[in-house]
Amino acid sequence: MSASHPCKERVPTMNYSSKEHFEHELTRWRHVLHRIPETGFEEYDTSAFAASVLERLGLPVTRGIGGTGFVASLSCGNGTGIVAIRAEMDALNIHEQAPTRAYVSLREGKSHACGHDGHMSMALGAAMLLCERRNFNGTVRFIFQPGEEHGRGAKAMIADGLFERFPVDEIYGLHNIPGMAAGTIATRAGGIMASEDNFVIRVTGRGGHAARPHMAVDPIVIAAEIVLALQTVVSRSVDPGVPAVISCTEILTDGIRNAIPGYVVIKGDTRSYTPAVQQLLEARMRAICVGICAAHGAECTVEYTHEFVPTVNTPSCVSTAVTAATAVAGAANVDGNVAPMMISEDFGAFLQVVPGNFAFLGNGMAGEQGGTPLHNSAYDFNDAVLPVGARYLAEIVRTKLPA
Repeated sequence: MSASHPCKERVPTMNYSSKEHFEHELTRWRHVLHRIPETGFEEYDTSAFAASVLERLGLPVTRGIGGTGFVASLSCGNGTGIVAIRAEMDALNIHEQAPTRAYVSLREGKSHACGHDGHMSMALGAAMLLCERRNFNGTVRFIFQPGEEHGRGAKAMIADGLFERFPVDEIYGLHNIPGMAAGTIATRAGGIMASEDNFVIRVTGRGGHAARPHMAVDPIVIAAEIVLALQTVVSRSVDPGVPAVISCTEILTDGIRNAIPGYVVIKGDTRSYTPAVQQLLEARMRAICVGICAAHGAECTVEYTHEFVPTVNTPSCVSTAVTAATAVAGAANVDGNVAPMMISEDFGAFLQVVPGNFAFLGNGMAGEQGGTPLHNSAYDFNDAVLPVGARYLAEIVRTKLPA
């Protein structure tokens, strides 16, 4: 490229070619972000830090998209193609149990127990590499998204005109996965992550003395029957070849040790891949709850809400992702047809608007560094995979927008 290349004019030359310096910066960013976890739509310090790194690299940043979200753009050459790299910023309301960790969370009751600190650092690392190498022809947008954990951040950015204000041809993202070998990359065409629907079942009976159960309508017994009956929905109402999950995760009552409660609340979620299965799960759950309560003389209500859409990868974008992953990690460390997981991610909302691909990055096997499960109070992102993820994201841009 000539010295008058627009990317060279807009972005100062940097000296990040040193492997040691590059890895040091990635780790330093990650540890800074790990110390300041913020939950959905409250990522003020987090977004300010990430945006400041990109501005120091010379990228223009537009803040306040969908709340605390922002977009930074980098253009090189005269290419018209536009690729987006997305990183989510929010943490979880989980108290970190890591007293010996040098960079432990400074926010009481909050932690990056899902690795979004690592995801942001890898996106920043990709920006660093692309600013220095300038080995692409077109535009890359770095989308930093709030509120992923509850499935609202992507929709908020889209509703705020994200793709009208910052058009993109394709969008790419990734998530670390404990239990997968560190530094390996996996993706697939079609559905890779499930939808998530939440439910709240309220059973109203008649409370009474624990010694006189015949005077009561015991909602605990009724709720227990409902929880067990719901397990038959997947095993007996859903095609065995179709993925679906129903999980009851909370049971709340107003009872005490010697009093039968007057009501029970059952909370949980369901996972599936198609609207038809979502509708089936909801219909069968409602019928089971109403029927069991009626049989016992109790009343019930069922709230059923749609939180996450499925994440469905675009086949052509999968090809780009696999090519980039192979170039970075080697063919032996890339799976282009990984089995879908029933976890959910609101990246799927972006894929309903523009083509793209979502991939998994191995964080470490169980018992090894990075093997602690996601959403565990002792979880930590594996710093050793930061360079792999950063180079993979940068390679996607180079692959899709060749110079």
